[in-house]
Amino acid sequence: MNQIILTKEQARKIILHAAGLAKRAQFGKGREAVYKLIDHLGFVQLDTNYVVERAHHHAIYARVPDYKQDWLEELQHDGRVFEYFTCDAGYMPMHDFRFSLPIKASFAKRYPLEQPEINLMNQVLDRVGRDGPLGVKDFDNDRQVASSGWWDWRPSKVALERLYMSGQLMVTRKKDFHKRYDLPRNIVPADIDTDIPTPEEFARHVIKRCLQSMGVAYAKEMAWRAHYVKDNLVKKELEKMAAEKEILPVAVEGLKGPLYMLPAYKNKKITLAGDAFILSPFDALNVFRHRLKDFFEFDYQIECFVPAPKRKYGYFSLPVLIGDTFVARMDSKADRKQNQLIVHNLHFEPVKLTRDMLGKLTDALKAFAKFNQCHEIVIKKSNNKPYLKALKDGLI
Repeated sequence: MNQIILTKEQARKIILHAAGLAKRAQFGKGREAVYKLIDHLGFVQLDTNYVVERAHHHAIYARVPDYKQDWLEELQHDGRVFEYFTCDAGYMPMHDFRFSLPIKASFAKRYPLEQPEINLMNQVLDRVGRDGPLGVKDFDNDRQVASSGWWDWRPSKVALERLYMSGQLMVTRKKDFHKRYDLPRNIVPADIDTDIPTPEEFARHVIKRCLQSMGVAYAKEMAWRAHYVKDNLVKKELEKMAAEKEILPVAVEGLKGPLYMLPAYKNKKITLAGDAFILSPFDALNVFRHRLKDFFEFDYQIECFVPAPKRKYGYFSLPVLIGDTFVARMDSKADRKQNQLIVHNLHFEPVKLTRDMLGKLTDALKAFAKFNQCHEIVIKKSNNKPYLKALKDGLI
């Protein structure tokens, strides 16, 4: 089978274009650009961490510079996007709804339930059906023993989450980020296809979605996106789709495959604008650490999950990209009481930055502070004093 041969530079261009990071506002501006972005990526990961603005808002803002958070809520209200857990929690275009059903069916079979648990879930479902959208706080505290920790949920919360994961309930969120659970019929528009896809359809959907958002991808990454569906056919359908030329096998210098891409990228000319992006750790570009190392020679790990004594760069270090190069990582916190964006550690990678690149980084830092409702930027530490001075001069 013939392979497309790519240099790493060519692969990076395809990856960044697919990720919506070839230039600022690649999908345009305004609310419609937010929908175009979600529809293109197929999945924008949601995260609760609020050290800086939450990951889903951050990822959208990085690509839609005039982004307003209300737009995401409006798109949900209009039935154009929905939230669910596939390989992670995130937002998806509503027309992909049917492809969430195999995952929901898998979760429904995942945990054998005792009759008291089934009874409680039926009671919760009945109440949501009667009273409309409800949150956890709308249910009495039915805990029988003291909590042993944050993940030790009380029974009603467990019931709500099981009903959500199995598809019997769906969720929207209030402005305080708390979930509201509701019946699917109240959220999914009547004209949306709700037929369960065949295993082959599901696998092909996963493959196409992954390649559309990732540009060049390993087989193992596509398989991961479907790993909650037991005995999925992703690897088998990959081979069939390659034989049918629906996808193209790719060889990238110095990397061991198999790798694939969509035919649309075979002869596509991509120009990177060289813009600066401050990215979320949970951005679509950063989810698979091995990709950053393989394609960008950037060894990255989010360290909020690492014990404090073992952290190298900081609790919540944000990757900084200029063009096709990761130039820095920025351990940041939005102090919302003081309206300050605090950069605890701005660690530059061993790459040379031009005056123009430092200017773009300064502008990106100013815009990022504004996005986090901060009026002042405080940089406490850096490993490169000349670059730090240039940034501070530009921030005055």
